[in-house]
Formats: sequence, structure tokens, C-alpha cells
Amino acid sequence: MSYQPRFSITPLLLKNIEQIAALRERILTATMDVAWIPALQMDSRARNAHSSTAIEGNPLTLEQVRAVEEGRDVPAVAERARREVVNYFAGLRYIEKKARQKTISHEDVLELHRIVSGGVMDQGEAGRYRTIRVRVGPYNPPPLEEVSGLMFELLEWWNKESAAISPVLLSAIVHYRFEAIHPFADGNGRTGRALALWELYRRGFDTHHLFSVDEFYWEDRPRYYAALQDVRGKGDDIYPHGWNTAPKGSFLLFSMFGVESRSSQPRLQVGS
Repeated sequence: MSYQPRFSITPLLLKNIEQIAALRERILTATMDVAWIPALQMDSRARNAHSSTAIEGNPLTLEQVRAVEEGRDVPAVAERARREVVNYFAGLRYIEKKARQKTISHEDVLELHRIVSGGVMDQGEAGRYRTIRVRVGPYNPPPLEEVSGLMFELLEWWNKESAAISPVLLSAIVHYRFEAIHPFADGNGRTGRALALWELYRRGFDTHHLFSVDEFYWEDRPRYYAALQDVRGKGDDIYPHGWNTAPKGSFLLFSMFGVESRSSQPRLQVGS
């Protein structure tokens, strides 16, 4: 039996989907075949690498992250902090290379985690599902014996039953469910955010890889954590029926708001 996400389609949700779709079309029209796409891609990659690692406590600034990517010396930076950033850049390149891949396997997820978390884990082994119990603040993820089966159900649904769902919604659903399972002993946050980006790439939403969605999460970390926890408190309902207020509790709407925010300003990020 595959995973079945719980959420309700409301007028507010549909409105957000339509607004994001309109922004995407405008960006595709504006950026097609122009010379500055590589600069936008490089900038977005740096912002995602900085933000996703910063969420987990990495101290490097955005300018230091750019320096690491360019191979420049970054004085007085711990090797682990530098390695986390290098790893995330490698993870982003991995999903960019596989942007046209039709299905995601266990091996793909394990490889992405190995790339992102190699040499920087406090516990467990990179590229292997956890063999210990973990705790995330007040949240207790499923027992280790259930991890492989839950990941199988998620991937089964993702690969075979999710095609009709908007890529923006699907990216958020995959992100939340992966974090709920928490399949690795460490590095779940970075890997889950990379998987969410991968879905936007695979489904052709972010064709040019311009959106730094991780930056949105980093800029409002308390709300990001609260939105994840809120779903757990509502029985894993990612968008409960009747949820029609500002994006401060529903993880689905919060994530969509992030995509909308980032997709509305890719040009403004260059050189800023």
C-alpha cells in the first residue's frame, strides 16, 4: 500500500497555484535564450547552498559560500563548515544532472544523502537509512524498523500516483513526508530540501534552476519549523480543510508562498 497524503484543495490554494503558474510563464518568456541565465543559475545555487546549510547551523555567510564555490580561500572557517557547503553544492549539481529522470529510487535518495552528508554527520552513516532512534525537538520520528517500508511507500506513491498533482504542491508534500519519516540519522533537512528542489526540476517547473526556495525557509526559520510541526499536530494533514488564512501554519501553503516569493524575483538576485 502506497503513501496517501492528506490535504484539501481550497479556493485559496487554487489561487496561489494560478499566481505561481503565471509568474513561471513570465520568467520562462523573459529568460529564454538570454546570456545571463548562467549567472542567475550560479547565484541561485549559491543562495540555496548557503540557506540550506545555514538552517542547520552552518556559520558561513553568503559571500563566504560564494568564495568556497569559486575555490577562493576563506580564512578562519572550520573544515566541517566548508565541507557542508561543498557537499550541498555537489548535491545540487547531482539533482541538476538528473533533472529529466522519470522516477526516484531508494538508490537515488541514498546517493543524494551520501553526497550531501558525507564526512559531516554527527551520527549514523552517509548513504544508509538510520539504524538508531532519533528525536527532532518535540517530535519522535517513526521507529527505525519502519523506515525502509515508509520510504518504499513514499517513493511508490511519488513515482506512480502523483503525476496529476501540481509540481509546486508535490514538492511540498515530498518535503514534508520525507522530514516526517526522517530516514537518516543526520542530514535529513538538507536532503529533504534538495529532494523538494529536485521535484521542481523534474516536473519542468524550474526549468532553468533559478529559484532559491531554500532561502525563503532560512529567512523565516521559526515559521518553517512551526509549519512542519503544525502538520504533525493535525494528524499529518498537510493542508486541513477550511484553512484559508495567511501562510503561517499550513506547511503546504507556506511552501507555496515560498515558491511564489522566490519565483517573483530571480532577476533581482543577480549581484545583490
